[in-house]
Amino acid sequence: MNSLWHGFADMGAVERDGAFVVARGEGAYIYDADDNRYLDATAGLWFTNVGHGRGEIADAVAAQLRQIAHYSNFGDFTEPATQQLAERLSALAPVPGSKIFFTSGGSDSVDTAAKLARRYWHELGKPDKTIVVGRQKAYHGMHVAGTALAGIPVNREGYGELMADARTIEWDDPKSLLALIEEIGADRIAAFFCEPIIGAGGIYLPPDGYLAEVRRICREHDILFVVDEVVTGFGRIGGSWFASSRFDLQPDLMTTAKGLTSGYVPMGAVFIAPHIAEPFFAGGVWWRHGYTYGGHAGAAAAALANLDIVERENLLDESARLEATLHEKLAPLAEHPRVAEVRSGLGAVAAVQLVDPAEGLPMVKTLRAHGISSRAAGQGAMQISPSFVMTDEQVDEMVEGFTRALG
Repeated sequence: MNSLWHGFADMGAVERDGAFVVARGEGAYIYDADDNRYLDATAGLWFTNVGHGRGEIADAVAAQLRQIAHYSNFGDFTEPATQQLAERLSALAPVPGSKIFFTSGGSDSVDTAAKLARRYWHELGKPDKTIVVGRQKAYHGMHVAGTALAGIPVNREGYGELMADARTIEWDDPKSLLALIEEIGADRIAAFFCEPIIGAGGIYLPPDGYLAEVRRICREHDILFVVDEVVTGFGRIGGSWFASSRFDLQPDLMTTAKGLTSGYVPMGAVFIAPHIAEPFFAGGVWWRHGYTYGGHAGAAAAALANLDIVERENLLDESARLEATLHEKLAPLAEHPRVAEVRSGLGAVAAVQLVDPAEGLPMVKTLRAHGISSRAAGQGAMQISPSFVMTDEQVDEMVEGFTRALG
């Protein structure tokens, strides 16, 4: 019997077949408990941007833990590494002068943004603006607000109503946002949450002009535009730190996590535009919200070392290279009879969409038998989101593994 309860798993199947134990990693590869090697097509859960086995990050964390592992960022407490990281992130922010609120991960970041959006309107004397809006197919983590916001109904099954003030619109049509505004009134809507690239819902790229149009609609109707960059942030968009920078989205709030530390330790951050922070920084207002490990000093040290690597090794450029390479090399797979389409061409992400969604989970194990570690996202979409250190030759290796697995 296995004492570990895995996330997103049929535990009966895990009990029957056993777990796949990842024992170590090096660059773009992982190794199982028997030291068999697999090309990591997904960088863990989208996050290992700088690759596995970076001793520099481990050393930075160890050095920080020997000084002070963590204390608190409540009230007036903080630590030097946390302060340094906040200033560094603010300098990278798509909106100059952004404030940085640290969390323990992406789900925390989304719930933080949902609460802050509602509290912001309360401070501005508009307490009826409480509704938060998400899109079909979207994924915003697994806390209550994020689960309610997301457009993946199966993730809400069995819980009852999680959050009354949440709405879902079509994922690819700005007019559906306008229709909702007309239906319930902009004076009731606090924020619209938008993944630049829909990630766990199946890797769907935004239609041309979509992001700019929904941003314009939000601005014209006094609705906060929240860009969820937990997946796309810190370089995965290709060539830029953030999709919000690449597409000049000027988000009111931006949620991040994964690539902040490349997953070496848990950490997230919400970027808060100056005009949203202003009511809270003017004095006399308490925002009673925070996390015990938000801004953890050891995590901040990991993030700083991770950002150093990204900059020193020009990994934003490498992500842009992968954007082009994945688009070119994966295209022939679309001709396979078991493949419905390949979605790629924006960022270091792609999806090989299977014709039969039921083949998604079995394909994970088939790919593994051919030396490729991937996962099923959405309805039968095989996820590809490699570390930025993956070479073009390793992309060829990955495509060959997919080809063999498809038969």
